[in-house]
Amino acid sequence: MKQLSHFFPAAIPKQGPIRVLFCCAGRRVELIDAFCRAATSIGRKLVAFGTDRSWLAPAMHLVDHGLLTPAIEDPGYIDFLLNLVKKRSIHLLVPLIDSDLLKLSLAREQFARLGCTVLISSPRVVAVCRDKLLSFQHLVKSGIPTPKTWSLDEALRLRKPRFPLYIKPRAGSAARGHYLCDDRPSLDLLARRVTDAIVQEYVHGREYTLDAYAGFEGRPLCIVPRLRIEVRTGEVSKGRTERNKAVMAVGAKVVKSLADCVGVITIQCIQSTDGAVRVIEINPRVGGGIPLAISAGADFPRWILSTLSGRPATIRSNAFEDGLYMLRYDEAVLCRGDKMRRLQKPVRG
Repeated sequence: MKQLSHFFPAAIPKQGPIRVLFCCAGRRVELIDAFCRAATSIGRKLVAFGTDRSWLAPAMHLVDHGLLTPAIEDPGYIDFLLNLVKKRSIHLLVPLIDSDLLKLSLAREQFARLGCTVLISSPRVVAVCRDKLLSFQHLVKSGIPTPKTWSLDEALRLRKPRFPLYIKPRAGSAARGHYLCDDRPSLDLLARRVTDAIVQEYVHGREYTLDAYAGFEGRPLCIVPRLRIEVRTGEVSKGRTERNKAVMAVGAKVVKSLADCVGVITIQCIQSTDGAVRVIEINPRVGGGIPLAISAGADFPRWILSTLSGRPATIRSNAFEDGLYMLRYDEAVLCRGDKMRRLQKPVRG
């Protein structure tokens, strides 16, 4: 197996601004701001680039440079990003949604040759995490508790399924297409509605999202559990950090089992009333609620930028405030119509 350092050189020069590209920037304003603050904290300036399919993405109006991209499914998507990285001398590329993770992971050596580090785990890790059946098989093989999971065909053949059951897409994201089935008729109905579905045993308990920092060595350096108090459209809107040792231990075991994680991965788990912790999902990217962990002291952006600048930070595994709440609210980005009309023509590179 190749060493992770082969894929992730310390590409950031010791002087001048750090140029970071946030792919599919969407609404990730808080995260971009956190990277800007992190650069300032290490005495550097950050130039933020953002890409998206639409100028209606709020973050596109708050980065230093916004650029429209082809669709992720477009065969030229990676070539577009490579060209952008080369022309704008990008040092770090941060993926923000699930759809392009595997493409970016497969191309990370191409980006590295241009002096750009992609904050992405290996193709094997991405493939395991993106496919929920593969995730289940990996967790079982690694001895990590997880709800029983079946393919749709297997679930429909169960003679006496124990309801409720949870149905969701095998490679979905943002909780789209997730449903609770209370009986066989609802399972049969939803089986026709959810594309490429899997079915999971329903587990009741307290749900956590874990921001797990693996650095560039694939080791669990810091695990921050966030209790999911309220969720809206798949993203946490109210949460609280919690120094839950049992949950943190399971998160560390997941990172170790995957072996070559990079940067931050997001792990979702449920802790039952008996204390048992079961992992329900792994996403090999930064999560939408990560600003809470950063505000609590787990300064992932600073750790990432420091490491790539050749000055690795000292990281404590419990380097975060316990019991910090995040209560999100909406804030508007205003853009005049004449500017929007000028922006409608795609800008390439």
